[in-house]
Amino acid sequence: MVKVIASEVRKGNVLDVEGALCTVLKAESIRPGKGTPTTHIDMRRISDGVKIVKSYRTTESVERAYLDEKNYNYLYEDDMGFNFMEPVSFEQISISKDLLGDSAHWLQENMSCSVQLFDGTPVAIELPARVTLEIVEADPVVKGQTASSSYKPAKLSNGARIMVPPHIGTGTRVVVTTENGEYVERAKD
Repeated sequence: MVKVIASEVRKGNVLDVEGALCTVLKAESIRPGKGTPTTHIDMRRISDGVKIVKSYRTTESVERAYLDEKNYNYLYEDDMGFNFMEPVSFEQISISKDLLGDSAHWLQENMSCSVQLFDGTPVAIELPARVTLEIVEADPVVKGQTASSSYKPAKLSNGARIMVPPHIGTGTRVVVTTENGEYVERAKD
C-alpha cells in the first residue's frame, strides 16, 4: 500500500479503507472561504459493492492499493459482463457491468483499455480519455444562433446524447471525452 494525500485521489483509484479495497467513483475537493479544506470521496467496496462516502481533510493521508496494470482490448458484451483480451498472451477476462458503470457505453470494439488487477482480479478499468463517434441525429440549425454561446442536443452512434455546437450536423464524426461525455471537437479524419 502507498500513502497519498486525500486531495490527490482521482476517479478510478483503488483505496484501502479500513481493510477493504474500494474503487473511487468520484473525488471532489472543497475549499470553503473559512475553515478546513476537505475532500469528499464516493467509493464502492469491491468485495460486496456497497457504496461508501467519506470526507477527509485535504492534507490527510489515505492508503492507495498497489495494483498490477495491464492493457486489454475490448471484445464483446454478454450476460456475465464485458469481455477483454490481453493482446500479447491472448488471455481473456470478464469484467462485471457494475465495475464499468456509466462508462460502459463508450466502449468500442478493439478499444485498448487499462485494467487494474489486484491478485489477478480486475478491480478498476480506465478507458481512453477521448473517443470518436458519429452523430446519427441532430436538431436543425436555428438561424441567428452563434457558435460560441449556444449548443444543441445530438444523439451519437452508441446511443448517448450530448450537446454540440450548432454547426455540427447528422453524419459528422466528433470527439467526445469518456469521463463526462462532453463534446471536444470535430474529428479530423
